[in-house]
Amino acid sequence: MTRGNISPAGQQNAADSPRLSESPPPSGVQGDLELELLGLANALYNLGTTVVNDLTKEKDKPGGGGKPVGHRVNDVIQHLATIEDMSQHVTTMIPMQVLSDIDNARNPLQLTKERLERAATENQYMNGQIHALDSYRRHLDEVLVQTFPELAEFLPATG
Repeated sequence: MTRGNISPAGQQNAADSPRLSESPPPSGVQGDLELELLGLANALYNLGTTVVNDLTKEKDKPGGGGKPVGHRVNDVIQHLATIEDMSQHVTTMIPMQVLSDIDNARNPLQLTKERLERAATENQYMNGQIHALDSYRRHLDEVLVQTFPELAEFLPATG
């Protein structure tokens, strides 16, 4: 059973998202790279399931009968070689923190949410600082004009 809704076009939507669960890849080199990465993920999955299946089968059988593990490994190597070749044409830089977070199995959506919340908090703090400095500057200008009326022409009009 799959989670999600089927759109009018017959494509599945994620359960918590109004967008299609699989958007079309971008055009050009990045789209080709995305498709190759999906192929690599599929090849790695196939390799993993093949290894698990081989481990659960009769271990004492002589000969093995041409197990497909070598073929699966070659598929993974082929995808990695293709990605390496494609990397020469991609100039997009990925921050090391993003790669580190992915390596540590952190959810990219959660990371995005945390970073947006942090940016909003810092933005609010900075807006408060700007407002406080603006208020202080206006008050200072008013006091300077009251104390030294001859400076009024050099200070911005207080209002």
